[in-house]
Amino acid sequence: MWYHGWRENVWSQLEQQWDIIIIGGGITGAGILREATRAGLRTLLLDAGDFASGTSSRSSKLVHGGLRYLKNAQIKITLESVHERQRLLAEGKGLIKQLGFLYAHLENDKLPGWVFGLGLVVYDLFARTWLHRHYDKLDMRELCPPLTTPALIDGYRFFDATTDDARLVLRVIREAVLDGGVALNYAHVDKLLTTQNGIVCGVAITDQSGYLSGRSIELKSDIIINATGVDGDTLRSQLKKPHRLRPIRGSHLVIPKNRLSISRAVSFNHPDDQRVVFTIPWESVIIFGTTDVDHGEKTTINPSISKEEIEYLLRGLNHVFPDQNLTLDDIQCTYSGIRPTVNTGKKDPSKESREHVIWYEDGLLTVSGGKLTTFRLMARDALRAVRNKLPEKFNFDRHQPILNPIPEDVVKTVESLPYPTQSRLYGRYGSDLPNLLAISQDNELSHIAETPYLWAELRWAARAEGVVHLDDLLLRRIRLGLLLPEGGKQQMKKIRKIIQPELGWKNRQWKKEEKQYFSLWEQSHSIPK
Repeated sequence: MWYHGWRENVWSQLEQQWDIIIIGGGITGAGILREATRAGLRTLLLDAGDFASGTSSRSSKLVHGGLRYLKNAQIKITLESVHERQRLLAEGKGLIKQLGFLYAHLENDKLPGWVFGLGLVVYDLFARTWLHRHYDKLDMRELCPPLTTPALIDGYRFFDATTDDARLVLRVIREAVLDGGVALNYAHVDKLLTTQNGIVCGVAITDQSGYLSGRSIELKSDIIINATGVDGDTLRSQLKKPHRLRPIRGSHLVIPKNRLSISRAVSFNHPDDQRVVFTIPWESVIIFGTTDVDHGEKTTINPSISKEEIEYLLRGLNHVFPDQNLTLDDIQCTYSGIRPTVNTGKKDPSKESREHVIWYEDGLLTVSGGKLTTFRLMARDALRAVRNKLPEKFNFDRHQPILNPIPEDVVKTVESLPYPTQSRLYGRYGSDLPNLLAISQDNELSHIAETPYLWAELRWAARAEGVVHLDDLLLRRIRLGLLLPEGGKQQMKKIRKIIQPELGWKNRQWKKEEKQYFSLWEQSHSIPK
C-alpha cells in the first residue's frame, strides 16, 4: 500500500474536492479517518510529521477503563472507556492484550483500601465481569516477589489491557486507506484557507519529506478537522481564537526486565503526592510512569523528561521495590508525551478532566483531549458535530467493528510459528501479514536480540509502511529505540544491511539519517545530563 513511489502517487491525487480534511495523524485523526471512510466519504488525513509521532506513540501503552478517573467522579469517561476496552480486547487480539494488575495498598495512603475495592466493584460492573480480588500482604508478595516494601498493608487484583500504541494508530490508518481513505505524513499545514467571510474552506500544505523538494499545494474542503492534540491552539490562533488547552507532560522510565522482574502490572499511590503510578511489563521491558507536570505553552513533537521527573519516579519505585536498589544506571531509556487537556485553571494538573472536547469555530472543528481507548467515540462525536455539512449518503453503522476481523487464511499463514509470535504478527499487520512473510529472507523470522520483534518486520516496515526517516522505523513501526540499549546501537549494522536497500538510501543519506536518529534519541530518550 505504501510501497516505493507512493508519495508521488498520493500528491497526484490531492487536487480534488474533499469531503473532509483531517489535520493530525495520531489516534484521534486516525479514528476519524477510519469512521469517515467507512461512511463512504472522500477523506484526507495530513500530518506534519510521522503518523503517531506525537503523544500517540508516547502513552503508558494502556487500553484502560480509566479506573483512576473514578476518584475524580469522572463517571462518563470511565463507563465509555470500559466498554471500548472490552470491544478492543475482542476485536484486536494480538495487538490489544489483557493485563493483570496488582494494586498495592500502602501505609500512609490517603485513599483507604476498602474505597479502592469499592471502585473495583463499579469497574467490573461496568465491564459486566467479576475479576477483581482482595489479597493480604503475604499473598501480594507471593504474587509479586519484588514487592518487599515494609509499607505494604494488602492489595487487590484487577484487569485492564495493554497495546503498542503506535502500531494501533498505524493499523487503524492502514485499514482506512484500504477502504479508500488517503493518509499522508510529512505534509505540513502552513495555513488555513478562508472565505471572504472568514470561514475555513481549505488548507495550504507543503511536503516536508525531502522527496518532493518542498512542493506546496492548496486543498479545498467544506470540513476541516483539527486533530493535532497539544498543537490544537496553534491552528486555532490563525483564527484569532484564545488558547484553551493546557499541555501536561507525562514521562516514563524504561527498565530492563532483569532489574525488575514482574509478570503483571503493579500500581500504587506515589508517596510524594498520592498520584496513582504504574509499573507495566511491556514487550521485553518494564515501563514505569507517569508524571503529570505542566509543560508550558511551548510544545514540541519530541519532549523529554526532566531531572526532577526522574527523581520523582525513582523515589516511587524504590519505595515499593526497595530491595531492587534501582538507580540511574538501571534506566535503559525514557520517553515523554504531552497530553492536551482543557485548561480550567485547577492548581493540580492531575485534576484536569481527560474527557474529550469539540469546538466548532469559523468552520474549523477542533477535537482534543480524550484517551487512546476511546478514539472511536471521539471520531463519531466529531463527525456528528459536522453532520449538517456532510453529503446525504453519510451514515454510521454502529455494528461495524473498530478493527477489521483477521481473515482465517491470514491466521493460517503463521501456524508454523510459536503461538505468541503468531498472535503478535496478525494483531499488528492484519491482512498485510502474508505479504510480510512472503518477502522475508533467510533467518529473518528470528527475533531481534531479546525483543519480540522479527528481522522480517524491519524489512516489511521499510518497504511498505510509509517510512521517511530512520526514527519512523525504530521509534514507531518497530519499537527497537525503546527496547534495546542505546536505541539499538549494537544492532545498527544488521539493521542497515536489511533496510538501506529497501529504502533506496545512498551511503551519504544513511549516515545523515543515523546521525539524526541518535541525536534525537539522546535528546528525548536518554537521561538528561
